[in-house]
Amino acid sequence: MKQLLLLGLASLLVACGGKEEPKVSNTTTTPPTASTPLDKAALSEQAKNAIKTYGGSLKAELQTAMQAGGPVNAISACQLKAPEIAKTVSEAEQLQISRVSLRNRNPVMGVPNEWQTQVLNDFEARKVKGEALESLVYSELVENGGKQEFRFMKAIPTEAMCLTCHGSEISPAVMTRLKELYPQDKATGFKEGDLRGAFAVVKNLP
Repeated sequence: MKQLLLLGLASLLVACGGKEEPKVSNTTTTPPTASTPLDKAALSEQAKNAIKTYGGSLKAELQTAMQAGGPVNAISACQLKAPEIAKTVSEAEQLQISRVSLRNRNPVMGVPNEWQTQVLNDFEARKVKGEALESLVYSELVENGGKQEFRFMKAIPTEAMCLTCHGSEISPAVMTRLKELYPQDKATGFKEGDLRGAFAVVKNLP
């Protein structure tokens, strides 16, 4: 029973936060100022750190929910807590973080915009050519509305454990809850190794 509980928790962690990243410091990266040259590598590192912090915080919330009420309860917690955590990390790091997918579950935060859609399609094309999904990242400095904007995305692979909530054979209890929370859900029918989506980070620069 304990092994089944742990497996269910792992499934939900992957479904809600992507592959778990190594533990990192909570220290916020110092943002560039007008007198500091823009360092794309430093901005990318800050984006990666924000993604790790987001995933780690979500993991802690899901562990608590799983222990309190099992997988269905954890799905509900993910639906409530993921946006709150994204907001907290975004404010702390002075950026915007989200998870997007061409087959989104969250109809508010999960729908990619034009440039994010292009990146997701590029990730898919690179995967087809043999690149590992775990290594797929995108970063760019662009001018938007007369200001500099840093954009970063990191692919989220579909792993075996993700299939509990995103595959073709989902338990009736989980499917019922997903339909209640996400009536327009597009995030099922995935296979292991598919591109599930990506973390997206945007930072407006001075």
